[in-house]
Amino acid sequence: MHPNTPTQIGHHLSAAEARVMWDLAERSATRRPEHSTGLDHSDLLLDIPGELRSRLLDFATGTSREGFFLLRGLPVGDLPATPAAHGAGALPEQHGTAGLLTLVADLLGTLVGYEDEKDGALIHEVHPVPGEEERIENSGSVAFDFHTENVHHPLRPDFLGLLCLRQDHEGTAATRVASVREAYGLLSDSHREILAQPVFRSAYPTSFSRNLAGPRPSSGVHPVLFGAEPYVFMRFNSHTTTSDDPRGTEALRALTEALEETCHEVLLTPGDLVVVDNHIAAHGRSAFTPRFDGNDRWLRRCYSLRSVPRWAESMMPRPRVLPALSKITGVL
Repeated sequence: MHPNTPTQIGHHLSAAEARVMWDLAERSATRRPEHSTGLDHSDLLLDIPGELRSRLLDFATGTSREGFFLLRGLPVGDLPATPAAHGAGALPEQHGTAGLLTLVADLLGTLVGYEDEKDGALIHEVHPVPGEEERIENSGSVAFDFHTENVHHPLRPDFLGLLCLRQDHEGTAATRVASVREAYGLLSDSHREILAQPVFRSAYPTSFSRNLAGPRPSSGVHPVLFGAEPYVFMRFNSHTTTSDDPRGTEALRALTEALEETCHEVLLTPGDLVVVDNHIAAHGRSAFTPRFDGNDRWLRRCYSLRSVPRWAESMMPRPRVLPALSKITGVL
């Protein structure tokens, strides 16, 4: 495990860069991304400070070994108390942090949401909710093991961003990121071979199945590893990915151990944004103790997709929101 984050993995904004980014963010937020497309923000993207823009575009090529990029020194504006319930409304729709996430997501690809996750919200609030401390999702506070986001979905995000608005009280809750490209060398040939075979299934995460009756559905069969060195990719959730093949179960255990050994512990403080390549790195969270006093840990999350298929775009219920799985199951 890497307790510290190498500086070359990220960028710390200067005071001048931070001022430019906040001005762009506030202008972006007034354009209401849920009613627009990425093209509506293209003029602002060109004004992102040059070094930052160049480094993010380089990260978007998918050649990263670590699978994440850490941006520090972003403004977060005035904040109310950390919410204690689900749903939007804690921050104004035109809050600058929504603009920040929109700009980064649209530079990497296109900001998107999912019709059957949080009603298609484009910006997700990540904070503990009373009574849900044990849930393995963004409303919990227990440890959340390694997973690629929306592992069950045929149109998984290419990137996700986590922007820290408020740190936990003890300052110990870490976002844990582990790259398959760093872990790959720790796997045996036999484990690599079985992980590359379509003998695995991934159940829907609870964020997609809150209102579904009966057992949670699963994806179709899929490999966990695909691609070839040095460009290996991963589709894996330690909580929901399983195999009926005993060799597959053993290989999943070996992969989890390899990811643990190569994990980066990222302590996010207010103004830190970690961007994860969702096909290279799995991420998780260490446990923390919420107090529900208005000062609990609070992140904002976004998804970015490099390319939305034309057929999916035509089925979107509204701009940027991918159609429900019930409408596209079996298409991919």
